[in-house]
Amino acid sequence: MIVTLTPNPSIDATLRVPHLVHGEVARATAAHREAGGKGINVSHAIAKAGLDTVAVAPCGTPDPFELAVGALGVNFMPVRVGGTVRTNTAVTEEDGTTTKINEAGPTLSAEEVEALTAAVVAHAADASALVLAGSLPPGAPTDFYANVVAALREVTDAVIAVDTSDAPLVALGQRISDAANAEGAGNCCPDVLKPNAFELGQLTGADGHTLEAQAAAGDFTPVVSAARQLVSYGVSEVLVTLGGAGACLVTADGAWAATPPPITVRSTVGAGDSSLAGYIMARVQGEDPAARLQRAVAYGSAAAALPGTGIPSPDELDLAHTSVITL
Repeated sequence: MIVTLTPNPSIDATLRVPHLVHGEVARATAAHREAGGKGINVSHAIAKAGLDTVAVAPCGTPDPFELAVGALGVNFMPVRVGGTVRTNTAVTEEDGTTTKINEAGPTLSAEEVEALTAAVVAHAADASALVLAGSLPPGAPTDFYANVVAALREVTDAVIAVDTSDAPLVALGQRISDAANAEGAGNCCPDVLKPNAFELGQLTGADGHTLEAQAAAGDFTPVVSAARQLVSYGVSEVLVTLGGAGACLVTADGAWAATPPPITVRSTVGAGDSSLAGYIMARVQGEDPAARLQRAVAYGSAAAALPGTGIPSPDELDLAHTSVITL
């Protein structure tokens, strides 16, 4: 079973417009609402692939979010909190450009944060992998992910993956660095980190725009070099998603790059989450690193070809045209 934790889930509202002009009225040609958040999206992809998953997330009582998760066919473990789940709005234009407006989410008390951690720890015994993903709600400490990883290390040897950004990512990176330097940070190092180019820059001091531009030009060396810094701190696998350039996987044993199949981009919302889901599924099924990366990129590309928060099924993947090279 693959367990996901989404500390700050959302109702994802997607509006499709012909073209968005700042300050002007835009009329939607289509609208869609569904349960979202990074971990929820990962569980959705896993459920669509027919694998066992449970999604842990805070949720009010009552809360329309719970019904929305049920509509996805995802096994949901709500952690009851005061307040309701936020709404995130994505405005997608016909050329695939997506503008996202994300609400902050309800403020969690210290007791609610502890309950959220306890809930995912309680499911760890049955897990083959745990995915901790997304932004943090108000009230959660910035080192929340480091604390949860450390708590999980006390009870399980399952694969632990983290996908976050900004202050929570920087805080996790600092704890990982401190632990590597024997400064008593505790065992908070995940097995898998999934940054994009900009998040990799946040972790290593590199310029994310430059990393992505170099990858788009076919030069993955700077991305690999930055990711190896994280591997040197003890992160077993760094999966760097690079948008239209594909992705890189860096481990202590090697590095690989994968380029995506040709697609027409309809929405990038959920593409990174789908990539992580594909990678983790391949990981727990015993695939080698190159095959894991191939499935990750095929999943992300299939998601980008779908409208809204498109989460693909295995039959929508184009593995045949997803190329992997050893670097």
